[in-house]
Amino acid sequence: MQKKVNLYRIYLKTTRKWVEVPECYYKDHTRYYDALRKRRQSHGQCVCSKNKFWLCDGDCYNCEFRRAGDMLSLDYTTENEEGDTRSLLDALEDPTPSFESVICDQAELDQLFARLNELIPEAVQIGQLRQDGMSDEAIAKFIGIPRTTFLSRLKKAKELLQCEYPDLF
Repeated sequence: MQKKVNLYRIYLKTTRKWVEVPECYYKDHTRYYDALRKRRQSHGQCVCSKNKFWLCDGDCYNCEFRRAGDMLSLDYTTENEEGDTRSLLDALEDPTPSFESVICDQAELDQLFARLNELIPEAVQIGQLRQDGMSDEAIAKFIGIPRTTFLSRLKKAKELLQCEYPDLF
């Protein structure tokens, strides 16, 4: 009596041949490419029919079952008439601020705080008390001035800073 031997084969599209492989390799291979194909199909990028699954080799850009126009990723490169290659990633603007703009912003912020300190010497202390959740009345009492005087000083300082630094307010 002959023992039945299970043969596992994988089709290689590049050589157009079937290759016998061990069972463990076959299972790993099919698991990987089935997951890849299902993911592409769920995104509408692959239209491979069930009877052609054996043709899947993971090269979706060159596959005959690829849906045209749906395979663009940021690193997908295109070539123009002059032969220059460019990807969509090259066209994206870098959102990080430049070193110069950070230095300029810091200098402007330092000037703003210096001017605020000239107008209201207790400005840093008032800011810390506000962050701690104190009311205007409690802050005015802590500084030792009436609440209305405190509020009018804040209003006056804000108006002056709005005139001097209009782009920040």
